[in-house]
Amino acid sequence: MRRNIFLYLFLFAALWIVFQYTNSTKIYENQEKQIAHLEEKVQKADSISQNVEGQSERYFKLVDNDNAYSYFENFDIDYTDLDKRIESALISQNGTSGNPLVAYESSGDSVFQINKIEVLNHKWVIADFSDSKRWGELILLYDVSKDGSVSFETLQSVLYP
Repeated sequence: MRRNIFLYLFLFAALWIVFQYTNSTKIYENQEKQIAHLEEKVQKADSISQNVEGQSERYFKLVDNDNAYSYFENFDIDYTDLDKRIESALISQNGTSGNPLVAYESSGDSVFQINKIEVLNHKWVIADFSDSKRWGELILLYDVSKDGSVSFETLQSVLYP
């Protein structure tokens, strides 16, 4: 009798273990499917947000601005590498006495020089300038002649405290 009780307990325990194993395996597989499905959703959302961010980042740039390119085409102006030419023209105006496009007087030994430039469209450039102690930004109007020379006019500037 005692042997039968232990046999029944062993069979019951074995069946319980098999039941728990299959149940946990099904739960694990279901959770893995849910995780994979949610990861796909996250990847899709990331790609959509990157596309939206990429479009908003590129909106105010000369690169891929078809309206600006058509403006240059109407006047027969070569716009290949125009942003690099504008940047080099602005940086080349930096000198020992500063940049003539920056209307502020520098304090101390250093002079205001343009550091970073972003060509916004076919007419405007935003630039960052500093004298190693103070810094500011300015908006420039630029004009490209047919021979490729670039002229600038300062529209507005701000010097941060």
